[in-house]
Amino acid sequence: MELVTTAFPPSCAGWPASRAGAVLSIDLAALAANYRRVAALAGGAVCAAVVKADAYGLGVAQVAPVLEQAGARQFFVAHVDEGLALRAHVSAGAGITVLHGPRPDAVTACLAAGLRPVLNSLEQIGWVRQAARAAGRGVGVVLQLDTGMSRFGLSEADVIELASTPALLEGLHVELIMSHLACADTPADPANAMQAACLRRLAALLPPAPLSLAASSGVFLGPEYHFDLVRPGAALYGVAPNRESPNPLQAVVGLRAHILQMRTLSPGDRVGYGLTWQASAPRRVATIAAGYADGQARHGAGRQCAWFKGICLPVLGRISMDSMTVDITDVPEGQLEADSMVDLLNPTYGVDALAEAQETIGYEILTSLGRRYHRVYTGGGQATACSQAGEGARA
Repeated sequence: MELVTTAFPPSCAGWPASRAGAVLSIDLAALAANYRRVAALAGGAVCAAVVKADAYGLGVAQVAPVLEQAGARQFFVAHVDEGLALRAHVSAGAGITVLHGPRPDAVTACLAAGLRPVLNSLEQIGWVRQAARAAGRGVGVVLQLDTGMSRFGLSEADVIELASTPALLEGLHVELIMSHLACADTPADPANAMQAACLRRLAALLPPAPLSLAASSGVFLGPEYHFDLVRPGAALYGVAPNRESPNPLQAVVGLRAHILQMRTLSPGDRVGYGLTWQASAPRRVATIAAGYADGQARHGAGRQCAWFKGICLPVLGRISMDSMTVDITDVPEGQLEADSMVDLLNPTYGVDALAEAQETIGYEILTSLGRRYHRVYTGGGQATACSQAGEGARA
């Protein structure tokens, strides 16, 4: 497997290896394999790729081309500016859909860049209809329906109004009708089937168009949720679709942090802000270069750990902004020294395990990883690395 490292320019949000306290690795081959697996599971449905939040924190400039090469032709982002940024990293024929739709002052920029807006309200429909009229051309749009989540989408009353007043959609070509599952990560929840039925019922009142309901977890619920297009996001990056069955996806990210300092504690010595942890026996500890500014949640300290050669290194005391202290007593003497590295994420302790320790979900782990790591992209070849050379750049 080819390894590409680089001193990333600002858009890559990485620091040079010689100065960074930790290294975040992104396996682009695993990313592509996950996309192909989800696409195969989706059967005849179009398999889009969700790359919002800078591809869930992993770098849209590197991730999007790999997903397109793996077969993705439709991409979803949350904001207009995410779509504008994405346009430079995919082919001219790739479709980009903006989930939030445009705010009033962003409609012109959205449409001028060829971004397809998701229209979630009658107000948004009016803004885009007015822009289409001003431009003298039709505009392709997606309509989102609220099927029970009460977050985004047209209500049943809105749908009835659209059905009774076709002029409200004048100049708008409805290319997709979508909704979003609230409980897809709980396969047995009856809300899933209720939402699917609601989507079918409300969509029947609107102009005929392909349907979409399933995001990452929804794809794994089965064919009755696939409809015409699926929108995986977190699954592409290795997050488990649910907690009830083994994760069928490959790990995409790894994280290793440098040891900044080591010391031996005596019984009674305390660690960290608030002195919340106290040694009951002699312990060897190490302070490592990752903290809550780097996605290591302060409130999860008592349940988190680092790893070295399969040995769990419990986090001691409170996690600081830029560092944390771990117990290295179980590591044989001489195997660790200043500037050695320990794992915070690895193939056996991935984003879902860290999420459980932090009492959150893998999505939040990925998008909270911070901007201070040196980033290494593997498995994608030279084309996936940032083109600017700098310190540490080599192939």
